[in-house]
Amino acid sequence: MIFGKTVNKYYLRYALLFLIGAAALIVVDLFQLMIPEITRTLVNTLEEMVILGQTDPAFLVDIVITLAWITLFIVLGRFFWRFGIIGASRRIDYDLRNEMFTHCTQLSNRFYSEKKVGGLMAHFINDLEAVRRAIGPGLIMFIDALFLGTLTFYRMGQLHLQMTLILVLPLSLIAVLALMLGNKMRRRFKASQKAFEELSDFTQESFSGISVVKAFVKEHTEMREFLKANQNAKDKNIAFVKISALLQVGITAIVSVVFVVIIGYGAYLIETTRHLGDDRFRLGDLVAFISYFGMLIWPMIALSMIINVRSQGKASLERIEEILNEPIDIVDVDVVDPGDIRGDIRFDHLYFRYPDAEEDVLKDISFEIKAGETVGILGRTGSGKTSIVDLLLRIYNIEDERLFIDGIDIMRLPYKKVRDSIGYVPQDGFLFSDSIKNNISLSVGRDSLHMDKIEAVAKLSDVHDNITQFKQGYDTIIGERGVTLSGGQKQRVSIARALAKEPPILIMDDSVSAVDTSTEEKILRNLKTIRQGKTTIMIAHRISTIKAADKIVVIDEGRVVDVGTHAELESRCEFYRDMVRRQQLEDKTEVA
Repeated sequence: MIFGKTVNKYYLRYALLFLIGAAALIVVDLFQLMIPEITRTLVNTLEEMVILGQTDPAFLVDIVITLAWITLFIVLGRFFWRFGIIGASRRIDYDLRNEMFTHCTQLSNRFYSEKKVGGLMAHFINDLEAVRRAIGPGLIMFIDALFLGTLTFYRMGQLHLQMTLILVLPLSLIAVLALMLGNKMRRRFKASQKAFEELSDFTQESFSGISVVKAFVKEHTEMREFLKANQNAKDKNIAFVKISALLQVGITAIVSVVFVVIIGYGAYLIETTRHLGDDRFRLGDLVAFISYFGMLIWPMIALSMIINVRSQGKASLERIEEILNEPIDIVDVDVVDPGDIRGDIRFDHLYFRYPDAEEDVLKDISFEIKAGETVGILGRTGSGKTSIVDLLLRIYNIEDERLFIDGIDIMRLPYKKVRDSIGYVPQDGFLFSDSIKNNISLSVGRDSLHMDKIEAVAKLSDVHDNITQFKQGYDTIIGERGVTLSGGQKQRVSIARALAKEPPILIMDDSVSAVDTSTEEKILRNLKTIRQGKTTIMIAHRISTIKAADKIVVIDEGRVVDVGTHAELESRCEFYRDMVRRQQLEDKTEVA
């Protein structure tokens, strides 16, 4: 059984189940303790009958009936302690997993830039299972070791105190052995879990990028790296199993020696007392004593298992708490209710650097977007265009009074309200392994968007015809990250998903780079028609994508170079003219 602020609240929540389970377990232990006494009476009575040459069938019938009733109560008791304790541990496992997932969804991009998906999955599977075993089976073993062990030892003392005291030394050795190895087990289990996390992480990453691996014929390279990670996980697990096995073997060896001592010394006592005409220790007493010691074996083994399970659970709980104690960076503080967001955006001398970065990626950014305008953001790769989008989505915190939406500082707006007012088409067009229909309707709720609306936005993004060519149409299940679709199809499905939201602000981060020129023109015409009066921000590398925008913001090395229309920038901005010339040259080269 383990304790900590993460799990203590769940003990209180399911206290009734734990009490029912503990009470049923104690009742079962009490009934089990009756069996050696009945056996003792039976053996001693049978011994007397043999000596006297008598039989008593009624006595034997009574014994059988009593044992049947005891068995029935034990069966019922075992059902209730499983229902109570194991049931509570399963509920805690469920609740804790929900708590972890909810917390992870609230963590910022900084956390996910430091943690890998495969590693996180190890926390949700292996670590949670180790915690559950420590809470459920761990508590059962603790109660048995404490209650059944104590009562059994007391009953053995009543039968023969001297022989019982002899057992104190080997039992003390078991306790010392468990304490010596317990901390080592916890450290080694933690190391084995870390190795599994690294293995899971490598496997997930390799399968996600399997197309790249195959394209570069690096299957053997990946296999070698996998074998290294797998070997490391194997070595760490074997190191843990070795010390765990050492503890169990040590306890088993001590128990076996004690069994031999009991049988030998018990036989000596029977023979001695019989020779002296004393019946204080008879054959039935030895049978009962051995039976009690047999019952004591489980608490002694449970002691080692408690150390084992608790060491695993404590190590895993520490790893889980690392996630749950991770601070939530994006929170609402001193917020105001803006009502319906219109789409006015203003940057006012904004500086920004990513967490743990040494240099600013955005420097003295100032420009304004009026509600209803279509604005293009243009710049070289790494110039800071996507960073601007991250700030608009409140993915990172910034200084106060540097970015305004509808005249209100974005840091005072509820971040969920901000994100709900923005339709975002990311650069990579991430899609889930689900049907195309569900991927499009994700932005408004998978069950709340009518099929007519789904088809309408698919037509606007010029992907409807492609979808209808699939055998299952909109119900087609796409692979992980949309791997079964082409790059252009993924982008257009992502655009349809954003349009289904009908947001007052639409941000397209280089979202038509994978489509041909005619498809791009069609999408842009549709956007111009349906986005009248709504703010649209288009980040692009191609001049053609943003040429017709109301204004173009030119970014280079994190700074605003110039802001104006295509014609204005061509007439006064040398940086913009240079980009136009370069793209015209690239277009001519492609044509040639």
